[in-house]
Amino acid sequence: MDATTQRWIKDYAYFLRMERQMSPNTVASYRSEVRDFFEACGLTPSEVDAAAVLDYFAARSSQVSKRTQGHILSSLRSFFDWMILEGERKDNPCDSVDPPKLGRYLPAVLSEEEVTAILESVPLGDWKGLRDRAILEVLYGCGLRVSEAVGLRISDVYLEEGFVRIIGKGDKQRIVPMGEPAADAVRAYLEVRIEPADGASEDILFLNRFGKALSRVSMFNLVKEQALRAGIRKEISPHTFRHSFATHLIEHGADLRVVQEMLGHESILTTEIYTHIDASTWQASVLEHHPRAK
Repeated sequence: MDATTQRWIKDYAYFLRMERQMSPNTVASYRSEVRDFFEACGLTPSEVDAAAVLDYFAARSSQVSKRTQGHILSSLRSFFDWMILEGERKDNPCDSVDPPKLGRYLPAVLSEEEVTAILESVPLGDWKGLRDRAILEVLYGCGLRVSEAVGLRISDVYLEEGFVRIIGKGDKQRIVPMGEPAADAVRAYLEVRIEPADGASEDILFLNRFGKALSRVSMFNLVKEQALRAGIRKEISPHTFRHSFATHLIEHGADLRVVQEMLGHESILTTEIYTHIDASTWQASVLEHHPRAK
């Protein structure tokens, strides 16, 4: 990849961050996909045509899932739209490329017994064990995204009042109730929490052994390790706890709109997918209770 292409990718990332106000993780993901494409095809942005895009997907189709292919296409389409905006291209080579057809996506979900087994598998003999138990209780008890959990601040946790304040995607704020099991686990952890390494880490709830914010990778590893320790062989991640949280709430009769608010979903259709509820189920419920229903 030549220096000019590298500069275009850098400028594109700046555009996403500053003008589109995308999160650092989203910007990094888009930039990585675009960079991988140009490293593979060996063309400059002005030379790319639909055939080059199709060739790239043909080469990667056996390596990545259809969902990942869709994300790659979205990243490339966004990049070339930006090139048009900058006056460097008159067309988008991705416009004639159809996205892969996706089936209904339902992530793995844990049973309530499996959640309990994972939580109880954490040894509580030291500060790390108490921290790990608190992390798992908060992931499941509040349904947080992994980015929200690693960035959770002590000042946003209201233990006596029983809720946490979350700044989610798009810097949107929401309030999520915190049950006693999660609150008790956080209290126990705070009593032994190590000293933060610097001022930036002072208010971060979950710290690593160096006194700094725990990374996303560390949280992923923690979840996998505890699942294995509990004898659970499912492929799970921190998100599995979020999905299980929503599923179990619905199974116990929680209103879908309430779950939508707690998860921070803009569309109730997203919540419907996350909670395994067929659209016809909640549509029928709405129609049944509508004042104009016959």
